[in-house]
Amino acid sequence: MKRKKITVVLEKGKDDFGAWAENIPGIYGAGNTSAEAKSSVEEAIAIYIKENSKLPAVLKGDFEIVYKMDTVSLLNYYKGIFTKSGLEKITGINQKQLQHYSTGHRKPRQTQAKKIESALHNLGKELLSVQM
Repeated sequence: MKRKKITVVLEKGKDDFGAWAENIPGIYGAGNTSAEAKSSVEEAIAIYIKENSKLPAVLKGDFEIVYKMDTVSLLNYYKGIFTKSGLEKITGINQKQLQHYSTGHRKPRQTQAKKIESALHNLGKELLSVQM
């Protein structure tokens, strides 16, 4: 059986980061950082479930949250995990350009954003195959 998914969009706004459930109206979150916005929207989902007697089908039973992040949000959320040097190695995008993307000074072209996404997905697949 396929798991139900809540799609949460996480983006950098003018003053802060915002998050909202794309497929469930009324679920929003925000914060000074992408991590705060993510936590805020997860809390909003929990409150929504607790306070509403008529839930959409996606919120009944088990579900997973899928995040659609813009480049600024993604790079800021994982900045303590991935260095610009490490990202350069797996994406082929130079560190200076990655810095511009992470600060929002430049927005990556769609091909560059897909390159970052693919590199991270490939790394995830590789890590899933590791056993200790």
